[in-house]
Amino acid sequence: MRRLPSLSGIEALVAVARAGSIKAAAEELSLSSPALSRRIQSLERFIGKPLFTRGHQSMTVNPDGERLLALVAPAIDTISDALEAVGSDGGGLLRLRLGVQPLFAAQRLIPRLGELREAHPSLHLDIDTAPHAATRLGDGLDAAIVIAREPDPGVYAKRLDRNRVYPIAARHYRHGPGAITRPEQLKELTVLLHRDMPETFEAWRRAIQLHDLEPAAIDHYDSGQLMLDAAAQGIGVAFMHESHLDGAHDDRLVRLFDLDVESPYSYWFVCRPRALAAPPVRLFYDWLVEAMAT
Repeated sequence: MRRLPSLSGIEALVAVARAGSIKAAAEELSLSSPALSRRIQSLERFIGKPLFTRGHQSMTVNPDGERLLALVAPAIDTISDALEAVGSDGGGLLRLRLGVQPLFAAQRLIPRLGELREAHPSLHLDIDTAPHAATRLGDGLDAAIVIAREPDPGVYAKRLDRNRVYPIAARHYRHGPGAITRPEQLKELTVLLHRDMPETFEAWRRAIQLHDLEPAAIDHYDSGQLMLDAAAQGIGVAFMHESHLDGAHDDRLVRLFDLDVESPYSYWFVCRPRALAAPPVRLFYDWLVEAMAT
């Protein structure tokens, strides 16, 4: 059998040619730019000639690269589709590897999975709640639901909601002796922030024009549910979303202050651009967008 180059090098050629730059292609493949460059260089060494014309900050496919691209790109797409078909478990089952934040999964996804199963009985989800889902697209994950200001421009992204920032606290902070009735009283309390939403308090403080307001301390969490539990125990005031409070269904928690402040963060559906053509991704995406609108 003739020796063949690494498939990763051919994938890199196709990605760079289609994306127009190393940076954009690296983002689509969830690789660093140097790692993708090394794959291109390895392929060029195997071929024995350059495939790109390199500028100061650009790479353009040269005639040899164009010729190779025309021959291998359809084959790469065919291989990708074949792997997707085999990975769907056969028997008509479709499988989606979905990254999602635990709080979104618990509050807004899991309660509606029955609707998804009824709409698409053949679609099955492998749910991954580990952090940094967006960076693992194409490498273990087909799609993800993330919370962010703006997703990486290298991915396909659809905003799922817009929200308001709520100061969420234990009920006794709003009712009874020592109630917190003015934002200035936060100087005496600890503010709780999620590591993925670090600017919620700053956005809220700026919107109400109390730029110098400083809490007694700021504690950071990587779990929304733990933030809600801590707030319910009176540990501090959690700056989260309206939907987080509504979804908690926890009588121990209340919103402080009737001040409407738009959040800089939203939930987004994200995937690699080509992944949206895969049946499991497309079915879930269409269902999710409709579900989030109701």
